[in-house]
Amino acid sequence: MKTTLVILAAGIGSRFGGGVKQLTPVGPGGELIIDYSVHDAIAAGFDRIVFIIRRDIEADFREIIGDRIEAVCRPLGVEIRYAFQELTAIPGTVPEGRTKPWGTGHAVLCCNGLLDGPFAVINADDYYGREGFRMAAQALAEGRFALVGYVLENTLSENGAVTRGICSLRDGDLVGIDETRGIEKTPEGARAGDRILDPKAVVSMNFWCFPLSFLDTLREGFPAFLCGMTDPLKDEYLLPVIADAELRAGTRIAVLASSDRWFGITYWEDSAAVAESFAALHRDGVYADPLFGDLCAR
Repeated sequence: MKTTLVILAAGIGSRFGGGVKQLTPVGPGGELIIDYSVHDAIAAGFDRIVFIIRRDIEADFREIIGDRIEAVCRPLGVEIRYAFQELTAIPGTVPEGRTKPWGTGHAVLCCNGLLDGPFAVINADDYYGREGFRMAAQALAEGRFALVGYVLENTLSENGAVTRGICSLRDGDLVGIDETRGIEKTPEGARAGDRILDPKAVVSMNFWCFPLSFLDTLREGFPAFLCGMTDPLKDEYLLPVIADAELRAGTRIAVLASSDRWFGITYWEDSAAVAESFAALHRDGVYADPLFGDLCAR
């Protein structure tokens, strides 16, 4: 049974200002954020990576990312697989005029048949830090349903407002997630409109640890989602919403609080600061040059 990391990359073809957000080089050697996630996952003991992409970007994805990652992973015994999120991969007929993907819950459903044990899920364009992957690997080994959380002040942009899922906790377990838009960094900490936020609050950055049985939950819930849509052109089947339903049903979800900084390019102006942050991590010896050199030497 493999320890699997699922990477949500189906949106990698969406336009971002002057280029594609997920393909912005951030490392001193031109590395992408996704490269660091794969590195940190392997270092933590993951031995299977599943990329969720769209069929129409498969050739480009393999050329820019997949083939290069496979070349690194093959001698390390790390398996690479692909799942394809397609608009038509639903029970029934796609509503006329629907072009929007069905959401992260549907994306994970597209991994059906590729997973044989507990698995973690992350976004392709977020840097989560090495600590998060170590905690996730441990949670998966213990068969736990968990969320890797981050300190709010470690996830804010200097260049504008962001959306974060603020977690309510009880004895280290998740009670609920308050999806909060318009969060801005302030000299005192953070705020969303007139609401002052605790900069030390734990937030979700969509880093989940699921037991294999969660696939059954997704499979059973998806037809009900389709039948209950209020906007058939835009409604999405989302992991945080599904996890919240699990909470209300009595499922325990542990929150693994990471002290690492989250990096991401929310705004084009974030690029320079993110690149400098990665350069500092290399200078401090957190990462080798070349990036995967420390793993290849094992």
